Amino acid sequence: MTQWYTADLHFGHEPTIQFCDRPFRDADHMEAVILENLWNCVGPQDDLWILGDFAMGRNSRNDEWLRHRFDQLPGLRKHLIVGNHDRVKTLRLPWDSVSHFLEVRDDPERLPNTLCHYPMVTWNHSRRGALQLFGHVHHNWKGTRNSVNVGVDVFDYKPVQLEDIQRRAKTLPVNVHWPDAEPGLDLESR
Repeated sequence: MTQWYTADLHFGHEPTIQFCDRPFRDADHMEAVILENLWNCVGPQDDLWILGDFAMGRNSRNDEWLRHRFDQLPGLRKHLIVGNHDRVKTLRLPWDSVSHFLEVRDDPERLPNTLCHYPMVTWNHSRRGALQLFGHVHHNWKGTRNSVNVGVDVFDYKPVQLEDIQRRAKTLPVNVHWPDAEPGLDLESR
C-alpha cells in the first residue's frame, strides 16, 4: 500500500483553468486529464489523500454529478482534508476519512507528517523533521524546506508520494519565519 497526496482538483470549476493558467480546453478536459493521471499512479490497494478543494462550481451542488466524480477516483481508501471550497455535499461523500487537519505516518520508522489544506509555519514534530503538506495556493507558491505544496498545479496535475515530496522539499528555501516560530533550530542543516 502506498499513500498518494494531491490537492486543489477543483473538478467542475472551469474558471480555475484561467485563474491558475491550467492548460485545458474546459472543465471536462481538465477532469479527464487529472483522473487519468490519478489512475496511472494510484493502485487498487493504495490510499489517496486529497488535501482540499475536490470540486467546485455549479455542478458540485448536484449530488449525482458529485458522486459520479467521487466514484471515478482510484485507490482502496479515499481521504479528504477539508479545503475552503469543500461544501456539505462533498463532505457527505463516502470518504474513508474527513478531517480539517491530520497527522499521517507513511513509514512506521518516521515521524508522522501533518496534512492541512492551508500552509503553516509550524506543527507537531516540525522541530524533528516532520513535513507539513498543503494545497490552497495553487501555482503561486511551492512551499518551503519543511512545508510543501502537493497541489496539482505544481506537480504536473498528478498525485505524489512522500519520496516525491521529500525530493521537492530539498530544493525549496527555508521559511523566512522559521526562526520566529522555532527559535534556535537550524533548518538549513537538514
